[in-house]
Amino acid sequence: MTDLTTIDPTAAVVSSTATAAPPQSPPAPAPAVRRQPASAGNWWWGTGRRKTAVARVRIRPGDGQFIVNERPYEKFFTEERDRKDLMNVLEKTNTRGAIDVHVSVKGGGYTGQAGAILLGLGRALNRYDANLEAILREHNFLTRDDRKVERKKYGQSGARRRFQFSKR
Repeated sequence: MTDLTTIDPTAAVVSSTATAAPPQSPPAPAPAVRRQPASAGNWWWGTGRRKTAVARVRIRPGDGQFIVNERPYEKFFTEERDRKDLMNVLEKTNTRGAIDVHVSVKGGGYTGQAGAILLGLGRALNRYDANLEAILREHNFLTRDDRKVERKKYGQSGARRRFQFSKR
């Protein structure tokens, strides 16, 4: 057996044996934020919220299907504005026709649901390819729109509107 000289960085002592064990490093601390895996069964997930609507968006490489609540998005959204907004995300990121999108959306109305899907799709695309984040942020596809309907207050006929004032 040959005599090797190794240096232990933790003890700063010179050892002259060839069978010295490597120093044990302490276990790595758990991450502060628990993130879902980037790919769960070849699907990338994103959750979006708008007003009272919640959308769970799943994407994967495919032929460009866009399904919302088990229906094609063209039949789910009757407003041309909503359909254009959803396709705008895919066109800006050059992923139209390259990925399949499956959405489950609940709550709210059609505008809130379209906004929720928009945010969920942006988040899913960001997890799918981190290089798209700059494009998504530039076009506000990763920004949550937190506007909601203001509640009605007592003593008034609406959120801000008062009952008619009568001096006499």
